Amino acid sequence: MNKKKRNLLIVTFLVGFFSLALLGFTTENIQDTAFNKSETENVINEELDTNNNDVKTNNSKTNLLSFNESGISFMSVVRGITGIAVLVVISVIFSTNRKKINWGVVGKGLLFQLLLALGVLYVPFIAAAFDFVGAGFVLILDFTKAGTDFLFKSFITDQIEIANVNFIVQILPTIIFFSALTSLLFYLNIIQYIVFALAWVMTKFMRLSGAESLSVAGNIFLGQTESPLMIKAYLPKMNKSEILLVMMGGMATLAGGVLAVYISFLGGDDPVQRMLFAKHLLTASVMAAPGAVVVSKILVPQTEKIDSDVKIPREEAGKNVLDAISNGTTQGLKLAVNVAAMLLVFIAFIAMFNYISKSVGDLFHLNSWISDITDGKYKELSLQFILGYIFAPVMWLIGVDGADITLVGRLLGEKVIMTEFIGYVSLAEMKQANVFADSKSVIMATYMLCGFANFASIGIQIGGIGSLAPTKRVLLSKYGMRALLGGTIASLLSATIVGALMG
Repeated sequence: MNKKKRNLLIVTFLVGFFSLALLGFTTENIQDTAFNKSETENVINEELDTNNNDVKTNNSKTNLLSFNESGISFMSVVRGITGIAVLVVISVIFSTNRKKINWGVVGKGLLFQLLLALGVLYVPFIAAAFDFVGAGFVLILDFTKAGTDFLFKSFITDQIEIANVNFIVQILPTIIFFSALTSLLFYLNIIQYIVFALAWVMTKFMRLSGAESLSVAGNIFLGQTESPLMIKAYLPKMNKSEILLVMMGGMATLAGGVLAVYISFLGGDDPVQRMLFAKHLLTASVMAAPGAVVVSKILVPQTEKIDSDVKIPREEAGKNVLDAISNGTTQGLKLAVNVAAMLLVFIAFIAMFNYISKSVGDLFHLNSWISDITDGKYKELSLQFILGYIFAPVMWLIGVDGADITLVGRLLGEKVIMTEFIGYVSLAEMKQANVFADSKSVIMATYMLCGFANFASIGIQIGGIGSLAPTKRVLLSKYGMRALLGGTIASLLSATIVGALMG
């Protein structure tokens, strides 16, 4: 197929896709108008009354803890299947070689995700296993708090003063401690053994090369530049399909350090909520691994012979235990400072953009119109409003409640254009304000945001992976946008599957 025909096919599909989605969610919104209006009024009233914060939080907790009581419904399954089909079709459209797609690998990957989601939601012993690991993450947060209290508590009250209960004091120390802990576990070869087991399963079950399966499995625990370190000897010899999977594995998953931070964001100080989101965030990161394989092997099918041997080269995290902890602490400090600087800059840019767009809205009398058509969910022309409505059709297709599609669509836009960190900050704020009509939307958004798929990650991977394999730098640049698309679709697949199974 020549380039002209391919572009025509892409445009035709996108027009049909958005037309179908807009028709669907418009119909659903019409049916839910009365509910949406009353719900929005309640939210606005609650936000104006700061004394009702505890009530809002308790209501949110109750909804989240009872999300799966209704079980799997016929319509949720239909919408889930539709969403999966659309995401697969999008992947096929952007494939470099549609005739060579191995549908057996695609089917196995989707089955892997489905079984994992079913197990976590409905099989007690599997759910208990994820709860156990999630409890470990929650415990790490408590350990971090001990160090934070020592540094920032008052000598007079023996507590952290209210004025110091902020993002830097409460959140960033988690990144530093978890980085040090990861470095220690890596030095003790504990992470390597876990990664080896997962990589062996993926190699045998999904016919991957040993090197790419190691990288994808490692991304469940490590960052998108740390995980390739385990396979740096293999990177120069990797083919195009393998390189894309290495990139997408980093885009579709989260590192353990930020995973702990997002547990703190969404769970707050409530131990039950922390356990709930620890389980789902961990599940999301694990589900993203086979999801990345599915989408990657559609976008760039494997056509060459692979080496299925799984071998982890020994990489030193330090000369001894103390050196490993010290190295991890230094890396964590750099990451924490980078996160703080990134948030400062992006949030400032959002404020600047919204100031300009609000002025434009006032000039052309758009702000009052936007407030009317959104029933108060958006009060003015803003980046959040624009992103919400751009991605709303995608949200409807993957099964998000019609009343919440613009809210969740906004989160996807923030993740892709900025970072998942911004997305999780927004999700935590919206969850706290109890603005979602369906508590399932919060869980689906948790899965959807799980991953480093954003524009900044393209540069990070070109620089990070490119430094390990300079001969692949051109290929990394060529596949940057494809990896971003694939990483986003992989996270959406996880959200779609979980949403379908939650009823």
